[in-house]
Order: sequence, then C-alpha cells, then structure tokens
Amino acid sequence: MFERIKEDIAVIREKDPAARSALEVMLLYNGFKAVRMYRRAHWFFNHNMKFLARWISQRCVKKTNIEIHPGAQIGRRLFIDHGTGVVIGETTVIGDDCTLYQGVTLGGTGKDKGKRHPTLGNHVMVGSGAKVLGPIEIGDNVRIAAGAVVLSEIPDDCTAVGVPARVVRRNGAKIVELDQVHIPDPVAQELCRLEHRLELLEKELARFRTGKAKSEESSRTEEVSAAEDAGVPKADSSPLHDE
Repeated sequence: MFERIKEDIAVIREKDPAARSALEVMLLYNGFKAVRMYRRAHWFFNHNMKFLARWISQRCVKKTNIEIHPGAQIGRRLFIDHGTGVVIGETTVIGDDCTLYQGVTLGGTGKDKGKRHPTLGNHVMVGSGAKVLGPIEIGDNVRIAAGAVVLSEIPDDCTAVGVPARVVRRNGAKIVELDQVHIPDPVAQELCRLEHRLELLEKELARFRTGKAKSEESSRTEEVSAAEDAGVPKADSSPLHDE
C-alpha cells in the first residue's frame, strides 16, 4: 500500500511542475485524493460491500468533484491533473502510467449491461474535456486531444483529435494535415459549399436572363423585318405636333 502511495506522489511531482513537495501533493491535490479514495472503495467493492464502496466514491465526488466508480479497474500511477468534472464509469479499464485532465469522461453510450465503458492501454493521455464513450479499446501510448469525442477504437502510438475523433498521427508521423488547434469547422464548411452553389445558381440565372433577352430582341427584329416585307409602314416614333 505504501509503495503505491509513494508511486502516486512521485508521478504527480514528475508530471506537474507546480508540485513542490510530497506533503503538498498529499494534502492539496484532488487527483491524488480521488485515486486514494478509489483504491479503498475498490477494495470494498471487490469484497461484496458495494454500498460502502459507493458511499466512499460519493464522498469523493463531494470532496474532489471527481467521480470514479469503485468497480472500475485502474492500473498504477494514474495522474488526474486538476480533475474537476472527471467521470470514470463502472466497467472502465485503465492501464499503467495514464494521465487524465479536467473534464474527461470515460463513459458509456446507453443503458447496455456488461462491458459498456472504454479500455485504456498504458501511457495514455486524455486531454481536458475529451469524451471516450462505449466499450472501445484505446491502445498504448495514445494521445487524445482536448475536446475530442472518441467513439471508435484507436491503435497503439496514435494521436486523435476532433469530433468525432480521427487519428492524425501514427508512430509520430502525420497522416493528415490536422492538429489540435486547426480543426475544420463542419458548419463553416457546409456554409462554404452552400455559398459556392448559390454563386453557380446566380450565374446560371444570369445566363438564362441574357439568353431570354437576346431571344426577345431577335424575335422583335424578325417581326419588324416581316412587317417591312409585307409593306406595312414603320410606326413613327416622333412626337405629335399640332398643325
């Protein structure tokens, strides 16, 4: 137990430059408190004392604003940075040396029973506000960008961004020209497509109007020519004068 506590403190001091001492981590870091309370609740959950396990987890929510279901399976050295709003579902599995930032949800997609939450491999980083939903597997050394919504599996050594999330890096190499900041806006893209279509329709309408005007002018010219051939005098367009 004490070895686990030392590990949890050490990983926070390693990953968070603001952590100045072990005492500060133990007393002031909500992520550390939430993980330690989860360990206790998980022990009671595994020994069929589920009500007590849930009571501990709900006290953790009130104290830290981090909700970890006692039935989740969490590996060693989990680092929850800041932690406000983090939710980890009952059937979630988290490997070793993972990092979760504030607002992360490891949740389900409905009311299905059985395995309904994600499985994270080792050395996974999930950015702030990201959602990983459903019984999907996230490989080792995966990076999930802030605000991403992951609905499908991600292989090892990948970086995923966007809504829904797509893999943009694999083994450190770009596979699409995309990053966490310059993410395409689907609404703006659709507006651009509509604007382009509107321009085409306006050009088509202008061509139609030009063709119609030329057709009417040609028709009038033909009528005048036919009248002249028939000997009908051309109408005098000059104004009338009094005699």
